[in-house]
Amino acid sequence: MQGKVLGVVGSSAGGIEELRTGLVAPALERGWTVAVTLTPTAGQWLRTSGETTQLERLTGLPIRSEPRLPNDSRPHPPVDCYVVAPASANTVAKLALGISDNQALTQVNEAIGTLNLPVVVWPRVNAAHARHPAWERHIKALHDSGVRLIYGTEVWPLAEPRAGMPGRQYPWEAVLDEAGRALS
Repeated sequence: MQGKVLGVVGSSAGGIEELRTGLVAPALERGWTVAVTLTPTAGQWLRTSGETTQLERLTGLPIRSEPRLPNDSRPHPPVDCYVVAPASANTVAKLALGISDNQALTQVNEAIGTLNLPVVVWPRVNAAHARHPAWERHIKALHDSGVRLIYGTEVWPLAEPRAGMPGRQYPWEAVLDEAGRALS
């Protein structure tokens, strides 16, 4: 996928600590340019751990978590496909409802609603999130809008809150494979 720009959007869910090693570095190895935008909380988490500096060094682009000012130039090139991973239950709900209350959600909602760009979402949720009465409507709304979901027991078996599943790996490769299919 030489020359293609992957817009990676990360939210504050388990897996964000592996964003660089699990998703960004492998995407760069596949030949993509990677532009990272984080929700405000994810941005705070990764700044505190020093990950934003490492991500900027790796991608050669600034990490966004705040909107730019009207006269600021665009810090990222135009995106060919968005990947939202990990997507917290909050992020999934806001995308399904079209809520754009931060820079990361604004970009993805524009892609879903007006730009006709492919969007891949990995909902990093637990079994309690999935049992919420609104959850299936959110998943259906995203699916019906053309969002490609990395979701289901074959890629991410749900665990009860704080129960964990020892040995379970984040589905980074499935996310990247779906982005590749979306771009081809």
